[in-house]
Amino acid sequence: METAAKLAVLIDADNAQPAAVEALLAEVAKYGTAHVKRAYGDWTGTSLRGWKDMLLAQSIQPIQQFAYTTGKNATDSALIIDAMDLLYSGRFDGFCIVSSDSDFTRLASRLRESGLTVYGFGERKTPKPFVAACDKFVYTENLNYTGSPAPADVAPTKATPTAAQLKGDTALVVLLRNAVEAASDDDGWAPLASVGNIIVKQRPDFDPRSYGYGKLSDLVTATTLFDIERRIPGGGKPGVIYVRDKRRPSASTPKSRVAPATDSALPSTTAS
Repeated sequence: METAAKLAVLIDADNAQPAAVEALLAEVAKYGTAHVKRAYGDWTGTSLRGWKDMLLAQSIQPIQQFAYTTGKNATDSALIIDAMDLLYSGRFDGFCIVSSDSDFTRLASRLRESGLTVYGFGERKTPKPFVAACDKFVYTENLNYTGSPAPADVAPTKATPTAAQLKGDTALVVLLRNAVEAASDDDGWAPLASVGNIIVKQRPDFDPRSYGYGKLSDLVTATTLFDIERRIPGGGKPGVIYVRDKRRPSASTPKSRVAPATDSALPSTTAS
């Protein structure tokens, strides 16, 4: 069995919502096991009072950091120092930094320079430099939780976009087509998992849920721009989804290819 990645989850409680933590940790479980879970803040104040029940329920260790002076955030420094201590321990495969604060941009870059994977979690208002510094960034608005109303600068959740609306999103169409082309074989077919990996490397914050779809296969299907097939490699191995740009000319059907997969035939787990 493949050993799950050992992760350290470090939460900037000043820039995170306790209501999102349960769904956030469920998301973290997709990438590995959280061996360390810490939340940083001045717990003597009143601003973090709503965290107590969540800390107990999720076994998160609160790290006390007093505010030494008004206008200065000592919490960030405490989190960064602990992250470096954990890095030098050599016990972890990756870090999950939960914050919408750009102050952690250099920390994320430094951790990646040491060969560790960095997952970022924050609101859509998170500055782009911090998002780009992570291997993968997840917007907390995409997680299923009941929280406080979104800030005024965050657009409300919209209905699932139609194919025409998705086609009108030039950035999305170019991103998908370029990724499929980069991962494709001579006939233009590309494994969907490889397509997803390429997209995330280019855009760490890419998430099908941002477009109203739970999986990459659902999003690609909804655009109606790609042919989609599910191939059975044999030997009891699970089927693999392949996609191809419909603009590519048709080629002879290889022996390993089966009939085009319908939406209901797509596997439940795909790249995201």
